[in-house]
Amino acid sequence: MNTDAELTTLFVTHSVNKLKQMRDHIGLCLSKLSEEQIWHRSSDNENAIGNLVLHLCGNMQQWIGAGFGGEKDIRVRDAEFAARGNVDKTALLQHLEKTVAHNLAVIEAVTPEQLVQRITPQDRTVSILEAIYQVVGHFQQHTGQIIFATKLLTSEDLRLYVPPVQK
Repeated sequence: MNTDAELTTLFVTHSVNKLKQMRDHIGLCLSKLSEEQIWHRSSDNENAIGNLVLHLCGNMQQWIGAGFGGEKDIRVRDAEFAARGNVDKTALLQHLEKTVAHNLAVIEAVTPEQLVQRITPQDRTVSILEAIYQVVGHFQQHTGQIIFATKLLTSEDLRLYVPPVQK
């Protein structure tokens, strides 16, 4: 039978690995795109890839850093979607990498006792386990959108999941 510590390690390790994988997928997408493509919108009702990256960083900081990492909630959600190309590709990637690295350290420090503690991000009362789960799911959702948009903009197979060559 698994102990609380073993289950915590399993959950935290899987969550961290998924977030790293999604960060890397986004990094690959950004490397394939021009500044114009990163901020492209076909209509005002769409979010540019750049907006989605800012949004992921804001969400992660709010739910993890401020949620249970002891930081002040500095998120301005509307600004994430109002940006129109005012952050260049290099700065956007650095912001993503710094935000993810910092918040992964917070997640990696979680103890079994903390996983069940209640926090209140975005006026929602959830456990720390639920907060981590929300962030991972949210990150995957928007990473999928970024991958899809990148494929549309580049007409390129990104080869994100290439099976090993059979010998």
